Amino acid sequence: MEKIEVIPYEPQWAEQFQLLKEIYLQHLQTLLPRIEHVGSTAVPGLPAKPILDIDIIIPSAAQLPVVTSALESLGYIFRGDLGIKDRYAYGITSAFTPDTGDQMPRPKHHLYCVIDGSVSLRNHLLVRDTLRADAQLREAYGHLKLTLAAQVDNIDDYVEGKSAFIGKILLEGGIDANDVADVEEQNRKK
Repeated sequence: MEKIEVIPYEPQWAEQFQLLKEIYLQHLQTLLPRIEHVGSTAVPGLPAKPILDIDIIIPSAAQLPVVTSALESLGYIFRGDLGIKDRYAYGITSAFTPDTGDQMPRPKHHLYCVIDGSVSLRNHLLVRDTLRADAQLREAYGHLKLTLAAQVDNIDDYVEGKSAFIGKILLEGGIDANDVADVEEQNRKK
């Protein structure tokens, strides 16, 4: 049984993201990628699992080998797309990943490389930006997350339980219904 931990928003999440972003920019400087803090920890006031979600955005998959090589030098493991088109996941190898040799523990995080303009990226940014802008929606989503965390005992059920709520945000934000259906299906596969 896996306890899902959802806690009140912590302002330090934004600072932790900035620290990690600087490391990525330093090691990916030849690509000049855009790096975005996404997911619930990127939404002030929203309860979240205390794990940052970070997207490194590149123009095309042609840059993926360079990004992967740089991230592997920092202690990440390439995990592939995990069934989600144009979004590539990287696993950490220690509490020090990204490891720059300074022996500093890093915040818990999920790292992705996403293709600019992809549905995966549009999904991440639309949900984040919508929740940042709409206090009522943010409160409703926070309540849903806390309720699910108290009721379910595995991450798959937790993710699936949020799927319809996120799907509604995506539809209302202009994401194509077929793409929303794909996102919801991917959430059921996790």
